[in-house]
Amino acid sequence: MAHTRIRKFNTRETYPEQNLDNDLCQAVVAQGKMVFLRGQCPQNLDDAKNIESHDPVEQTHKVMQNIKHLMEECGGGMEHVCRVQVFLTDVRNREAVYRVMGEYIKGVHPVSTGLVVTALARPDWLVEIEATAVIPE
Repeated sequence: MAHTRIRKFNTRETYPEQNLDNDLCQAVVAQGKMVFLRGQCPQNLDDAKNIESHDPVEQTHKVMQNIKHLMEECGGGMEHVCRVQVFLTDVRNREAVYRVMGEYIKGVHPVSTGLVVTALARPDWLVEIEATAVIPE
């Protein structure tokens, strides 16, 4: 692992009432080239067109695919992600969104903050995820 992850945990233990399986931690110690990804939404990176789905699972897959693609373009990978910030328009989508996100960050253990907001930039977006990463020198 590229970074030191402090107090690793899995959401199975911290949120036993929810069907989650996310590898997270309380803090990340990292050195290297910082990468700040803008909040990713369920749209194509090349043409900014929305995907044709209002399903939180499908939207989250697109968001996480965008993050993975951008990390690779920056010369890194998902293992370099240190922080994610999740914005949801409906708290009822939390489990579905976090389950999908968990597939992409399995074994990574970033720190994570989740927020429920009134709206995102486009009315059909249900989720937006921002990531910060550090690629080792």
